Amino acid sequence: MKRRIGILTSGGDCPGLNATIRGAAKACYQLFGTDDVEIIGINDGYSGLINNECKEMKPSDFSGILTRGGTIFGTKRTPYKKMLVIEEDNVDKVKAMKDTYKKQKLDCLLTLGGNGTHKTANLLSQEGLNVIGLPKTIDNDIYGTSVTFGFHTAVDIATDVIDRLHSTADSHDRIMVVEIMGNKAGLLTLYSGIAGGADMIVLPEIPFDIDKLAEACEKRAKNGKAFSILAVAEGAFDTEEAKLKKKERARLRAERGETTASNRIAKEIQAKTGMETRVCVPGHMLRGGSPSAYDRVLATKFGVRAAQLIKEEKFGYTVAMVKENVTENKLIDIAGKPKLVPDDHQLILTARDMGISFGD
Repeated sequence: MKRRIGILTSGGDCPGLNATIRGAAKACYQLFGTDDVEIIGINDGYSGLINNECKEMKPSDFSGILTRGGTIFGTKRTPYKKMLVIEEDNVDKVKAMKDTYKKQKLDCLLTLGGNGTHKTANLLSQEGLNVIGLPKTIDNDIYGTSVTFGFHTAVDIATDVIDRLHSTADSHDRIMVVEIMGNKAGLLTLYSGIAGGADMIVLPEIPFDIDKLAEACEKRAKNGKAFSILAVAEGAFDTEEAKLKKKERARLRAERGETTASNRIAKEIQAKTGMETRVCVPGHMLRGGSPSAYDRVLATKFGVRAAQLIKEEKFGYTVAMVKENVTENKLIDIAGKPKLVPDDHQLILTARDMGISFGD
């Protein structure tokens, strides 16, 4: 029986997407036989599924991509909240995706992505399609898996950024505020902050008090350390903003001309302490480049497990790592459930016992 398997990557790119695609493809060819499987690459995520932008792949297309960053299929953000909305183009997106699935005669669809991708994957699963998810995000914020591919590489890159800031901060006696990606979850900032030796770590899960951060900088100066490094998650907000609803916070920041709190943190610390501050935003550099050795192995294992699930005809699941074992969770159980940093996270406690301030 010949199987036709569709693969798409959706949402933000990250290192490890191609390694996962490769692992899944090679395992499918091995498990089913090269002549008994056809892999269909879907361009630009769910947008390509909606518009039937597909292409048949050859085994050779999956060679040489283990170390390649980004995604060979391209990716777009197609927000889940718009999936059920018919906009000006009059396209019923869910119907269009189901139609493409049928036109391409797919037996299964692999979706590589983060929280939004998994919500849409679950939607399609509930609509009767055979769907298997694969957890990708540099934020490591997908519920039910201890790690996502892309996270460790991003931690390595963010750590290198923080490492490099130490010497210039020390040379000029400056406060360096480095903004790390992470809108709702602060795991990337937490890990890279500790690995890079940051003196203060500011997370979305722990609203900060600017006076506490300024006091921490002054305390270091009094102890003979005239520079400080603050690792700040892009989604961090202060204790006053914490009292507001999300839309109210967004409106307030728009009035201030802000998108994140990083520049305000730097400005206010300088005003309160008199110490020179600078802001560094590595931004999309954290998403780019070749995956680390860890992520290459993890992505390969995840891709192979997806192929095994196809063979087992176990659909409506997403691959996961639980207690060092590659396994799977039901899409319906994890879709729409972000994984945030709890107050008693071991690394939070470790950091506090080292004297690292979270500004609370």
